[in-house]
Amino acid sequence: MINHIKGIVYNIKSDYVILVVNDIGYKIRVSNNCVESLPAIGKKVSILVFLYVRENILDLYGFKDKNERDSFNLLISISGIGPKLALTILSGLKFKDLKEYIIDGDVKSLTSIPGVGTKTAKRIIIELKEKFTNLDGENLGIKEESKIKPILYENVLNALVSLGYKKKQAKAACNKLIDDDEFKGNIEVVIKKALTHLMN
Repeated sequence: MINHIKGIVYNIKSDYVILVVNDIGYKIRVSNNCVESLPAIGKKVSILVFLYVRENILDLYGFKDKNERDSFNLLISISGIGPKLALTILSGLKFKDLKEYIIDGDVKSLTSIPGVGTKTAKRIIIELKEKFTNLDGENLGIKEESKIKPILYENVLNALVSLGYKKKQAKAACNKLIDDDEFKGNIEVVIKKALTHLMN
């Protein structure tokens, strides 16, 4: 994997930069935060990057710092979030704000970012909350009338896996319930609903 690229800034646009390294120009997609941190055209800079490879797609994504790149990797690990949306999210927020919104379960602030709907915001909070902070079993829920607790999500997931389902299948069933606003009730009720999806 390519960790970083060091070269001369050749061109800067709102969503990408071109770095020249040994007479080769590399187009690197970047967030607004990264653009703001770049030196002037003609100056040398080193940018942390991520090489995204999918079938016939080969894109380089660049980041302001390690926190931004780590956040990008976490975001694209979530079902329904590709690299372009992840970069949009990072462009709309500073790292400390993203971390705060996820820990606080702030759906409203996350959905203020273009392309992020309520379902996606819920998934981000549920799947990344514990990666941003050590909860030690605390049930910090989503700021809505209907709260989805990370601990309940994990317990349902583990129960489905213990019943013989693959984690990926169990996760898909739980996410389907969240999308349909059906992730409600005690653990037994939620497990039954998830099993209904898994058996269909």
